[in-house]
Amino acid sequence: MKNKRLITVVALLFIYLAGTFIYEKTTEKSADPNEKGASQTTVIGVLQYVSHPALDEIYRGIKAGLKEEGLEEGKNLEIKFQNGQADQSKLATMSQQLVQANPDALIGIATPAAQSLANSTTSIPIVLGAVTDPVGAGLVASLDKPGGNITGVSDQPPVAAQIHLATQLLPNAKKAGILYASSEDNSKYQVSQAEEAAKKEGLSSAKYAVPSTNEIAQTVQVMSQDVDFIYIPLDNTIANAMQTVVKEANKAGIPVIPSVDTMVEQGGLATIGINQYQLGVQSGKMAASIASGKEKPETTPVFTFDQGDTIINQKQADLLGITVPETLKDKAKILTDETTKESTKEESK
Repeated sequence: MKNKRLITVVALLFIYLAGTFIYEKTTEKSADPNEKGASQTTVIGVLQYVSHPALDEIYRGIKAGLKEEGLEEGKNLEIKFQNGQADQSKLATMSQQLVQANPDALIGIATPAAQSLANSTTSIPIVLGAVTDPVGAGLVASLDKPGGNITGVSDQPPVAAQIHLATQLLPNAKKAGILYASSEDNSKYQVSQAEEAAKKEGLSSAKYAVPSTNEIAQTVQVMSQDVDFIYIPLDNTIANAMQTVVKEANKAGIPVIPSVDTMVEQGGLATIGINQYQLGVQSGKMAASIASGKEKPETTPVFTFDQGDTIINQKQADLLGITVPETLKDKAKILTDETTKESTKEESK
């Protein structure tokens, strides 16, 4: 009798242990962060280089693009956001933190942020959000076939068209001054393009590189004595100090031709640029597709925009005594006091 009871107890214990083992394995499998089911939360890590209107608009567009693809915060999406505030050491630390969170995809807003993420992982997919020259920055092998864990959206602007627009608005201009930060690789690429474009338009040009925002005011003062207008490529350092540039340039009556629509709203005269919000939307949509496994970064071509919008700041033109040709008004988006106010309201939402 005792043997039968012992056998029964052992059998029941075996059944209990086996059931517990199976339950734990099932739970582990369902909780595996590497196996994303339809009902699980998608995690996207975002690293932004610095805060300024252009990059902030891109981030706003990224969230909209993710939502268009069915990913929404509070429902099935978690965004881990970091802003390096133009500090390289912070970018490195933040990149490591984002990688350690094991997200489904990473997004780098601006070249330095994307490069920092690329230095931190070769396995987690990275989507470029606003990188001017992905090949030159060492992020992809080519635009058509990136070849690694990185693809995304390029914000390469139509530099030649921007310089031509300057000559249309300023027919008497003889010399262009190109203002950029010496620390940004994406700017250097456009500087050479701007020099070539200026030459084709019959203009001379001069480069003015600044190491940081601290030298911008003095540099603009010096430029204003020697050039007929200031051209700004896609440059985060200068964009972050756009108000300083406009303030000093206005004192000397020198127009500023930037590369980004938001910088026209801040006091630039005009540009032909890519809408930063739409650039972000495209980045978000690509990130959603790659995070879900529908596309792979190594075989997904880098997206480039084939056209831009002509944007003219009428208030700035009036301030500088510049007459905007009717031929340009017919095809351009004209910014007035009212449209600038509306844009400010949208940014604050």
